[in-house]
Amino acid sequence: MYEITVLPMPDDFEGEVVATLVSRRAETPSRRAVLYLHGFTDYFFQDHLAEHYVQRGIDFYALDLRKYGRSLLPHQTRGLARSVTEYFPEIDEAVRVIRRDHDELTVNAHSTGGLIAPLWADRVRGRGLVQGLVLNSPFFDLNVSTPLRLAADLLKTPLSYTRRALPLGSSNVYGRSLHRSEQGEWDYDLELKPLGGFSVHAMWLAAIRRAQRRLHAGLSVDVPVLVLASATGLRVRDFVPEARSADVVLDPRQIARWSTAIGPHVTCVRIPDGVHDLVLSAEPARKQVFSELDRWMNTYIRQGATQGLQAHQGNENSP
Repeated sequence: MYEITVLPMPDDFEGEVVATLVSRRAETPSRRAVLYLHGFTDYFFQDHLAEHYVQRGIDFYALDLRKYGRSLLPHQTRGLARSVTEYFPEIDEAVRVIRRDHDELTVNAHSTGGLIAPLWADRVRGRGLVQGLVLNSPFFDLNVSTPLRLAADLLKTPLSYTRRALPLGSSNVYGRSLHRSEQGEWDYDLELKPLGGFSVHAMWLAAIRRAQRRLHAGLSVDVPVLVLASATGLRVRDFVPEARSADVVLDPRQIARWSTAIGPHVTCVRIPDGVHDLVLSAEPARKQVFSELDRWMNTYIRQGATQGLQAHQGNENSP
């Protein structure tokens, strides 16, 4: 059902690097495709998301970024990067592979992937490589207290380049709200996506804050963007039942605030009872997510592609 393609990348500061492209084709040949980018402490496992796309005749691809999921090598530190731009080469390569057989590409990205994707799209604007972005609870800001936010912004060399984990502690509230072995309904590999998440390193946090400041300053992404966020945020250290109907990782108000910094054409939708990864919400919220996704894609991607093709044909037929 799925095909796996390993994408070798140039070595980085830890040595050998690979990314992994997972693909599933629609039953009938399609020129339409989606590329999924996961978040922090994450990898692609959301089969029902792939199923949603392929049932609509859209080929589905997912990229396990370097040092995550299927791409994690024994010598690597999980999720560690000096800059989010380090992910651009594997996105470039994945897009190159996909565009060989497809005329239309939408990037669907979650959380940290939802921060990386608009920065990448801003970099390649004007080239027609991507026709739209879907950002599921993108990591546009830190959901922390003011002292921790100030501390994150003060990370400077050499601290910002250390691989040492920060003493921030960890919470398994989100993991417990998702996994079938705890309070959730989903089954995934706890080695690749631990309940308590990954350690946060100064190097990674500094890279995230630079990327967030770049987005806050304003991007010029030139394609339609759908930003999806929960209607409710919740900050708790221990599991409570409400964690299954709120974003316990990010603040949805921050997501809504910064969504308009992406570009001139942004739709922001808040999902009642949505969790951080909105497609892993309980069924009523999940159904709304997919309904909003279908409506947006039919309006801005499918019609936009049709209008673009008609305009192109009209130009070809002009005297």
